[in-house]
Amino acid sequence: MTSFRRVLSSQLRNVIRSRWMVGHALLLLAATILLLRFGGTGERALLSLVNVVLLLVPLVSVVFGTLYVYNAREFIELLLAQPVGRGSVYFGLFAGLAVPQTVALLIGVGGPLAFRAVAEPGVLRPLVMLLAVGTCLTLVFTAFALCVAVLVEERSRGFGAALLVWLGCTVVYDGLILLLLTTFRAYPLETPVLVLTFLNPVDLARVALLLTFDIALLMGYTGSIFADLFGTRLGVAAAFGMLVLCAVIPLLAGFRWFGRKDF
Repeated sequence: MTSFRRVLSSQLRNVIRSRWMVGHALLLLAATILLLRFGGTGERALLSLVNVVLLLVPLVSVVFGTLYVYNAREFIELLLAQPVGRGSVYFGLFAGLAVPQTVALLIGVGGPLAFRAVAEPGVLRPLVMLLAVGTCLTLVFTAFALCVAVLVEERSRGFGAALLVWLGCTVVYDGLILLLLTTFRAYPLETPVLVLTFLNPVDLARVALLLTFDIALLMGYTGSIFADLFGTRLGVAAAFGMLVLCAVIPLLAGFRWFGRKDF
């Protein structure tokens, strides 16, 4: 535990000083303030911020995490040469990447909207859900970043793989769902679409947010199936449960590969 705390404190100091992290927080803060200023109400700003969180947070988490691990490779090798367990190094690195990104999300999105919630109490519940979903996505894609950085030796290939992970969960996934619906429209597709939804953390986060906002028109096919099968409360709980699994499984897989890797 002492080794983990030392690794974590070192990583937190390095990540917090990073220009990436400062820019990420400022970008979220600027987007939130502009949407509040020109959107009129906090609820409209929250709806617009859904797309920002679903796209920007996973992208920053997976790209920044991957590049950071590559840049810190010599430091990691130095730590492993000391009497420090690989578990302390790996999980300290993960927490050191995930915590500052979560703080940036809370400051950039939660700060301005928390002030608006004083005048609009109805904003508070969707805001908490948005921040919770953003935190889960940060954990999921930081775990993906560690997996990529551990498995792929070459930096350029690792960066490309990180981008492919993000594209696969956003653009490619939507195209796959559309192709599936148009090709097999004569068949019942509820089960395969539900399975694909459970496998995609971005779509799970979107469904959880739309169920919270209770906007049937924006749910789409996957959201409608989720709502019909689980309902609102159970659907949100199921989505969060799968988001946690989407973070735990790659995190543990990355730790297994990290433990076997010859540095």
